[in-house]
Amino acid sequence: MTYKQQNSPLVRALFMLVIYLVIYYFGGAARQLLYPVIWLVAFLHETGHALGALITGGEVLSLQINPDGSGLTTTRGGSIAIILLGGYVGSAILGNLLFYIGIKRHRWSQTALLVLAGLMVFSFLKWPSTPSSGILLLLYAAALVFIALKTTWDQNVVMFFGMASVLYVIQDFQVGPSSDLRMYEEHIGIFPAQIWMYLWLALVLFITWSNLSRLRLLR
Repeated sequence: MTYKQQNSPLVRALFMLVIYLVIYYFGGAARQLLYPVIWLVAFLHETGHALGALITGGEVLSLQINPDGSGLTTTRGGSIAIILLGGYVGSAILGNLLFYIGIKRHRWSQTALLVLAGLMVFSFLKWPSTPSSGILLLLYAAALVFIALKTTWDQNVVMFFGMASVLYVIQDFQVGPSSDLRMYEEHIGIFPAQIWMYLWLALVLFITWSNLSRLRLLR
């Protein structure tokens, strides 16, 4: 494998990073182009809550993603600390996993898109919520299946979604998990929500730094 081939995913990732930052900070109305990323982050966030409930012996009653990119997961039982933490930190973990696959395991990219689509369909069937949420889940899942099976964009899409999801989670740390932080302060205590916010951010930054180090992008 040539040097150019080895570094082509990195070159594409850097190009995507520039495009994302330009749209996010200077895009104006063009920021609407990031809507699929915002919606995916919301899905990963709510999936993190759901997984937090399941792995701690709880039950997921519903999972809802709204057209504006907000969401709500209703659970019963399980560890409230892990369930609440699973939203913000869980979405960062899943985003880093997607980025890792896009950079390092590009042959898994098609599978990653199909698994994401499967999770959305599973959520629609197993944890039903509002009709609009169900329609969005199915449309998004259909788009991912189309990209995975009918195009050659799978690696680039997985790479971009992973990178953009992590960046959005980090940029949104003061707003995105605000309701989770209030509940964390209420149920867990120890620190006020503002302190937990920075602790969660530090954990997300550590996870991201570890992923980039593993990918040898910090050397």
